[in-house]
Amino acid sequence: MLQVNTKAGILEGIRHDEYTVFLGIPYAKPPVGALRWCPPQPAESWEGVRKAVHFPTRSMQEVHEDPFYDKEFYDEASYQTPVSEDSLYLNVWTPAKAADEKLPVAFWIHGGAFMGGFGHEKEFDGAAFCRRGVILVTINYRLGAMGFLAHPWLSKEQGGVSGNYGILDQIAALRWVYENIEAFGGDRDRITVMGQSAGGMSVQTLVSSPLTKGMIQGAILQSCLGLSYDHSLEKAVAEGQEISDNLGVQSLDELRTLPLEKLMEGAGPIIMRGFATMELPFTPVIDGRVLQEGYNAARDEGHVAEVPYLIGSNLNDIAVDPEALARGERGKVYHAVDAWAEARVNHSDDRVYAYDFVRQLPGNDAGAFHSAELWYMFGTLDRCWRPMTEADHALSERMLDYWTNFIKTGSPNGPGLPHWAPWAQPGDRMVFDV
Repeated sequence: MLQVNTKAGILEGIRHDEYTVFLGIPYAKPPVGALRWCPPQPAESWEGVRKAVHFPTRSMQEVHEDPFYDKEFYDEASYQTPVSEDSLYLNVWTPAKAADEKLPVAFWIHGGAFMGGFGHEKEFDGAAFCRRGVILVTINYRLGAMGFLAHPWLSKEQGGVSGNYGILDQIAALRWVYENIEAFGGDRDRITVMGQSAGGMSVQTLVSSPLTKGMIQGAILQSCLGLSYDHSLEKAVAEGQEISDNLGVQSLDELRTLPLEKLMEGAGPIIMRGFATMELPFTPVIDGRVLQEGYNAARDEGHVAEVPYLIGSNLNDIAVDPEALARGERGKVYHAVDAWAEARVNHSDDRVYAYDFVRQLPGNDAGAFHSAELWYMFGTLDRCWRPMTEADHALSERMLDYWTNFIKTGSPNGPGLPHWAPWAQPGDRMVFDV
């Protein structure tokens, strides 16, 4: 299936032995000029055949040097695609040979603290999913100040609310997939949303939002529960006002013409305050549109999507105190998995499957660090600099089987796998190690 006929036009992808990949598919208009800080608008149609053979641009982001994560995930090749405000594109890997195969779909949202990352990072790939009969979709969305700025001028323009543009992008991409994935051999009624870190927080936002009703049939949240915190519209608007005051701009038109570098300069004090208090500076806000209430309230009241969940964390995840870990204690992300699972058990018959990734990755003493599981659940260990063993590859195969089984059926269990019992009490976990 080299070509597909979407609602916007015909796409031609790249055929591999076991799958076809379609890269850089526009799911919304470029959010530039007057559309900067506006909800995403439907992508325009095209005539003829559009070649979908190159990864898209990366969303505008300020790149901070991080020796550990730069070595781990972001080598020179990762930055070959430029950054641009014109970045609302997605990628599809499909094993389907025809449009009527009704295959399950994994909708992946990348992490990066809502300030960095992109949908074609080198650890992401759909080949292993395709070999297991699952379509993978990865997306870009607006980041940082471009994706989450709230401001009185914007609220006045947009019916009293502003911010959450990056989440609205994700919802637009999800809707595009819901409306077009059948052309790729997918089943619109079997879409599992999944993400890690800020991507997992995004999934938590999507399952808590009324705007996604009917489009989600399963959810996977990796290393994120417990990182979410309630960000009020009032606070976000005040922060946006502080940014424009710092920059000395006098109008929304003037603000919309500023380059990212100037915006980040104005946002600097807010970013530094956020990092000092372990609160991300640009995050989803409770605006009454995307989010009606806070994350914990939605969880505890059962106001989240009634679907199966697969959730978990890593042993050395973010904000884990090494001394506490040495005493046998775990961090807030670990405990938040139990809180989420318990709330779901109290409100729903849908099962929750919890995991604990504890593999101490070879190569250094970083352990089971935040994001370490990505190499394994995407099956891309050969792209990693670390001296992976046969046991690591076996662990990756096992995790891929569990993840794709869950995407197919709502349960990770299947032939040849150790049984993964659903969560029933605090501490219930499938432990992943070699």
